[in-house]
Amino acid sequence: MCGRYTRYLPWSEIHRLYRLTSPADIGRNDAPRYNIAPTDEVPFITAADDGNHKVRTGRWWLVPFWAKEIPKAPMFNARVETVDTTPAFRDAFKSKRCLVPADGFYEWTKSPADGGKDPWHIFLPDHAPFSFAGLWAYNMTLDVTSCTIITEPAGEPMRQLHDRQPLILDPAYYDAWLNPEMPAGDLKELLSHDIDDQLQFNRVGREVNSAAINKQPNDHSGLVGPINPL
Repeated sequence: MCGRYTRYLPWSEIHRLYRLTSPADIGRNDAPRYNIAPTDEVPFITAADDGNHKVRTGRWWLVPFWAKEIPKAPMFNARVETVDTTPAFRDAFKSKRCLVPADGFYEWTKSPADGGKDPWHIFLPDHAPFSFAGLWAYNMTLDVTSCTIITEPAGEPMRQLHDRQPLILDPAYYDAWLNPEMPAGDLKELLSHDIDDQLQFNRVGREVNSAAINKQPNDHSGLVGPINPL
């Protein structure tokens, strides 16, 4: 699963992944975020009309276009095994696919010492930015833009921590994934091109267990694994 992630690198590092042409997108200077949680507002990337990429912002908790109210069931992850058949996700899977920029995410294990939850920060070599494969939707009735992150069964090395992981898409397949005209029958094959086998992880402080950390004014850079592992 993916229930928390980070995006603390400068926006200039993030947007190198994409072909952003809008001055507002190129000039973004988002504040670092060390503990992004479900229902937070997050940027995500979609195809632009000119064939490039654009940044949208929405709630990380998908609200299907047909919903009459905000779903109470967890909608921040979509399982790759059923993303094309689950009613909440299948329409977005066909035509509203996105990329969610990140540079790490968290998973938890149970401590043998005290039974508490130990957080681990998971990232790519050299702390490179990457993209989760995702879906997005706009609900006109509620005037809500939203997104979700696709997950898959964990491979190595992630299965040491959890049995599932977010799907980190190979950049070579960004355009195909974002193309709204891509045949639905080809999409699952696209999602087989992940780079999750490159992941590394460090155990970090339990302060991460509280999502409120993003709302505090202090510098929390020391909480993430690449900067200050335990």
